[in-house]
Amino acid sequence: MKLVAGNSNRPLAEAISAYLDLPLARCIVRRFADMEIFVEVQENVRGEDVFVIQSTSAPANDHLMELLIIVDALKRASARRITAVIPYFGYARQDRKPGPRTPISAKLVANMIARAGADRVLTLDLHAGQIQGFFDIPTDNLFGAPVMVQDIKEALPKENLMVISPDVGGVVRARGLAKRIGAPLAIVDKRRERPGESEVMNVIGDVSGHSCILVDDIADSGGTLVNATEALLKQGATMVTSYITHGVLSGGAVARIMASQIKELVITDSIQPSESVLKAHNIRVLPTAPLLGEAIARTAEERSVSSLFY
Repeated sequence: MKLVAGNSNRPLAEAISAYLDLPLARCIVRRFADMEIFVEVQENVRGEDVFVIQSTSAPANDHLMELLIIVDALKRASARRITAVIPYFGYARQDRKPGPRTPISAKLVANMIARAGADRVLTLDLHAGQIQGFFDIPTDNLFGAPVMVQDIKEALPKENLMVISPDVGGVVRARGLAKRIGAPLAIVDKRRERPGESEVMNVIGDVSGHSCILVDDIADSGGTLVNATEALLKQGATMVTSYITHGVLSGGAVARIMASQIKELVITDSIQPSESVLKAHNIRVLPTAPLLGEAIARTAEERSVSSLFY
């Protein structure tokens, strides 16, 4: 088995390497003067089971091209099997046609990864579960819930907890977490006028006197979290904490969250946290290396991955 890392999230790749007690394979990923990407794998991978660790986070196009070129290099080097380990799958929000003459970019990216030569995909908390079906190769969608549940049990009071879905689309995810911690569920009815902006209309459920846990897969501009927090506190919630798998946190999101009434935003390291995220007083990062490392080990040994979640 070999581990190869791109440049998108080197600290996570190194943490997975440490968990598996397996050094990262020597691989150069660099750019020419015109920013073309060049890859050279400096170890023999012939007949090996190779796992390429690369989130397609910002800059999404650069990191996606890195992944495709690394996979192509490994394929041409006669690797036996190539698994693309994509902790954060970019373009996942473009999973359907929201209007006429618009693309389904998640399907296009899935096709590109398969055509480049990947034999299977391992990812974490896809924006929509049906994206697994966009791939014509085996795809394992891991859940961040076990990592979050353990942290919730250690960090939050056990009484009067309530899990909140920030929109109707996230109800299944929120319900799964609520079931794991034995808490009731409420929903924020959100109306979005344009991408990156949200307006909270009302809260479905009685949150009065509860410590609320907002659960979602992606936090981008932070507008949804801030608006939902304000709505919940107006309805009598005692505090609001948020658990998000992928902290995209683009633009002024970090400043917006620091200035908000959110007690704490907890994200994972599926996307490498920026300096501003690490310095924020109310943002905390959970490690995913044990989860991803265990899934990689089970895949290599042909053992069950789904049993990780039961």
